[in-house]
Amino acid sequence: MARVRYGARTEAEISAARATSSRLPDIWSTGVVAVWESDPDAVAAVLPPPLKPTERPLVRASISKVDLSGHPLGAGSVAVAALHDGREGWYPLVMPMTHERALIGGREVFGEPKKLGEVGVERDGLVVRAVLARHGIAFVEVRGAVDGPLPLPEPAQKLDFYFKFLPAVDGQGFDADPVLVHCTRNEKFRKLEKLTGDVVLRESMYDPVADLPVRRVVELTIGEKTSDQKGRVAERVSAQALLPYIHQRYDDPQQILDGPPAGSA
Repeated sequence: MARVRYGARTEAEISAARATSSRLPDIWSTGVVAVWESDPDAVAAVLPPPLKPTERPLVRASISKVDLSGHPLGAGSVAVAALHDGREGWYPLVMPMTHERALIGGREVFGEPKKLGEVGVERDGLVVRAVLARHGIAFVEVRGAVDGPLPLPEPAQKLDFYFKFLPAVDGQGFDADPVLVHCTRNEKFRKLEKLTGDVVLRESMYDPVADLPVRRVVELTIGEKTSDQKGRVAERVSAQALLPYIHQRYDDPQQILDGPPAGSA
């Protein structure tokens, strides 16, 4: 009988897959990063407990194209500065990805708020344009011109905060207590340039980052970098405290209550 592909994998196959994933080479991306000071009350409002605001109400948009052989990937995020257990990091609100594969591991393993979207980074000489878009709306656009090279930063570790949870089968809360994940990334650059330009936020009911207005641009760069990531559960969090924020994860929070029609396959 021919192999049934939905059947169980052997232990050898599982071990081989793990070994392959642990030997991945450096994957380089070309990305635009914009950091701006926003309204402190707006930044504080989007942070679920136990996350707290930092001293500066910063928002960061990252818009990248990733060098994957034969499968170029667009990856982006919009995050706010946050503090947990004495450590500063970033709390992403939305992470558009152009491929489903890039969604699965991030959402299911780390709890990243990834969604399918359009991500573009274009450079024509010194002119740069980068966009995050979903549902036909370019809700973040960075426009600028290269203003010269910057010194390469030393390799550094960055921290992101995610909430990992599963909505309950009966529609009442969660199946288990949610967890707060600390995800650390080791980043290194091979090229970094300063941009002079601006950040445009457009109204979107699906991705309302326009509620985090640009008060002052702090950083605008384009660079080439590689990074790895590793996550750990920092603590279990109050389901009741997180529940008012889970709409951040979905275009329509009601969809988590939608089941398949009776008799559907």
